[in-house]
Amino acid sequence: MSTIQILNKETLSERKYPLQYITFEKPDELGEFHNLAKEVYFRPDAAVVLLVDERQKKILLTKQFRLPTFLNGNDSGYLVEACAGLIDEDETPEQTARREASEETGYEIGDLEKIGGAYSSPGGTTEFMHLFIGSYHSETDHQKFGGLKAEGESIELVELGFDEAKQQMMAGAFRDLKTILLLQHFFLNHP
Repeated sequence: MSTIQILNKETLSERKYPLQYITFEKPDELGEFHNLAKEVYFRPDAAVVLLVDERQKKILLTKQFRLPTFLNGNDSGYLVEACAGLIDEDETPEQTARREASEETGYEIGDLEKIGGAYSSPGGTTEFMHLFIGSYHSETDHQKFGGLKAEGESIELVELGFDEAKQQMMAGAFRDLKTILLLQHFFLNHP
């Protein structure tokens, strides 16, 4: 039985997903209990997929506007990142990875390998990210921009050779944690 006791939940917002102010009690390493409080955003889990063309030695990323980064000092608000999206209730993480890659890039994924999972920001959100590497064929005809117009998405496709992607990663050019994690995994396992 857990020694964590939820004392109170106050809903601050339910505009998109619930944001709650939760007070709870938990013991420290000596067994002494302390009352604490945290704001928790109950965001659905997500799937993230790094698209790789092994034959042509290319990686496909997306570039899109992210308001929170703009509000926190990213002058343009744009980030280069791996394809990602929230998992719908009737989907598996694998289905979401395939759907998001198709919506954001126009490419259909071939092989799909799950490499792990992680919490995106465990101090404030419940979101858990399922991490994948998927194959695509860069020679296939596709659009230059992706995204769902109904959701206001205008996504630029960024295709990089393995060497260029690795150099950019090592130079700190990527500012999206999930993308950095997937690139590091890929380059550690595919030297």
